[in-house]
Amino acid sequence: MMETKERQVLQKIQGARTVDGAGVHLVRVLDNRTVGPFDPFLMLDSFDSQNPDEYTAGFPLHPHRGIETISYVYNGKMVHKDSLGNEDSITDGEVQWMTAGSGILHEEQVPAVKNLLGVQLWLNLPAADKMAPPMYHSIKQADIPEISLPCGKLRLLAGSYNEHPGYQSRYLPLDYYDIHMNPHTTLTLDTDAYRSVILFTLVGNIRIGNETIAEKTAVNLSAGNTLTLDNEDTPAQVLYMSSTALHEPVAWGGPIVMNTQDELRKAFSELKNNTFLKEKTTYK
Repeated sequence: MMETKERQVLQKIQGARTVDGAGVHLVRVLDNRTVGPFDPFLMLDSFDSQNPDEYTAGFPLHPHRGIETISYVYNGKMVHKDSLGNEDSITDGEVQWMTAGSGILHEEQVPAVKNLLGVQLWLNLPAADKMAPPMYHSIKQADIPEISLPCGKLRLLAGSYNEHPGYQSRYLPLDYYDIHMNPHTTLTLDTDAYRSVILFTLVGNIRIGNETIAEKTAVNLSAGNTLTLDNEDTPAQVLYMSSTALHEPVAWGGPIVMNTQDELRKAFSELKNNTFLKEKTTYK
């Protein structure tokens, strides 16, 4: 029988306010300075605003290669359009999953709502899959199991939780949970000892062991096969992400993430000479 080993906090990152796209105000929590400890999670942007002027300019047409972008809009709406011809929108509690692979152009518009709340995650692609065909998929409300727990509830955005299946990632395994905890409650999760596990406190504070994790903080955790979350005085909403670390070199330039500087230079050269897209484009 495997000995129980509790995961502990290795690092806490609160991020910094920045402006991206055409003028979208956000908090960038993970970036190219956190690649090693948070492998294979690359970027994490947090959106939390009651002022539409801070985000309705959106993200005009831009490229990606070598990654997957996973947007979770808990409150609000996001409208997607890409070079494959996909046009789609996600709304309260839904997920937009885009595999950039060999290259894609897309734009994201964020219409005004009372309170925008959500995150965008960049998940690295393994070297063998960097040039995979690009793909878009949205995970709608009907495809997201909502599981009652003694502490509150868990929304299964991707992967699996115990016997409950959700959307399955094609390249890297990803368990992605939106955990809602009532005040003064505890949740213990069994975790794959060989997985990389990170958390992000979207709303409220929690404790892991003796560490208090403030709202809007990302943490990476030590190895282990169990994790205990303790909530404090107010409701908390915690995003749990578990995947497999790649331990591969990362060459990151803006919206493109490859393994070598030569691959990165080639990608930007192809953007310049209009040979970036490897799949038929229908973008207008």
